[in-house]
Amino acid sequence: MKFLNEILGIKYPFIQGGMANIATGEFAAACSNAGGLGIIATGGMTAESLEDNIKKARKLTDKPFGVNMMLMNPEMDDMAEIVAREHVEIVTTGAGNPAKYLAMWKDAGIKVFPVSGSCLISARLVKDGVDGIIAEGTESGGHVGEMTTMTLVPQMVDALGPDVPVIAAGGIASGRQIAAAYALGACGVQMGTALLVSEECPIHENYKNAVLKAKDNSTVVTGRSVNAPVRIIKNKMARAYIKEENAGASQEELEKFTLGSLRKAVFDGNTDEGSLMAGQVCGQLHKIEPVADIFARLSDETRTTLDYLRTI
Repeated sequence: MKFLNEILGIKYPFIQGGMANIATGEFAAACSNAGGLGIIATGGMTAESLEDNIKKARKLTDKPFGVNMMLMNPEMDDMAEIVAREHVEIVTTGAGNPAKYLAMWKDAGIKVFPVSGSCLISARLVKDGVDGIIAEGTESGGHVGEMTTMTLVPQMVDALGPDVPVIAAGGIASGRQIAAAYALGACGVQMGTALLVSEECPIHENYKNAVLKAKDNSTVVTGRSVNAPVRIIKNKMARAYIKEENAGASQEELEKFTLGSLRKAVFDGNTDEGSLMAGQVCGQLHKIEPVADIFARLSDETRTTLDYLRTI
């Protein structure tokens, strides 16, 4: 099995998660310069702002970086053409099927890795020509599925076969968890929450501090009853949402809590009414560090864990 860093020509087998309103061109470049694969997220962007962010990243790094395509974005057709024209090295996708864009992206030399929580859907995507799958467990922050990373990754690996790279995502913020992902058959990992507390991450300091203060049980999934599950840190908004959800509120009624709530958290630092998207690993995060230090520490921890396991 080739590791992700060998496949993508990067130092570490780490992908920075495509977090909407957070994963800018500057942040992606910082993560790529630190040895991982930085990702620009199209969630919350227009086609014009995506092109601007790609150009910013190109100025700030000579390393590979990618774009996460939120396929429900109303400007997705234009965005798909932009990443092809710019020959972005890798595209990750979410919230839909990228099949209609695959031929254009492949012609541009782009590797495509959809984020998926389903073995059946992933097998279809592989037949359509994607290069690998990011298997994301429910431990992750933001929009989540049902299966845990521990159960999803090995089933995904078995379903897709040895020639299809599988990247583990969800619940990863230490070398022990990265080593576990390798044991499950993954060739690398994607991390989002672990990078919220990086110096370079452009979220408001209040958001970072909320992540640092979080404990093991500080997150909750809202929206399961309306098929829109999102994991966030518990706060005033989350409690009000869950109260209404438990009372049987409709999706339209619940949207009054979430409309613009991520921007409130990211840009305004509103930790009461903002949507503080974070995964269950937030309880493991205790300090703000440069991305380069985070990646180097995780790599060292992984190596130490694997060396220890060889002695058992």
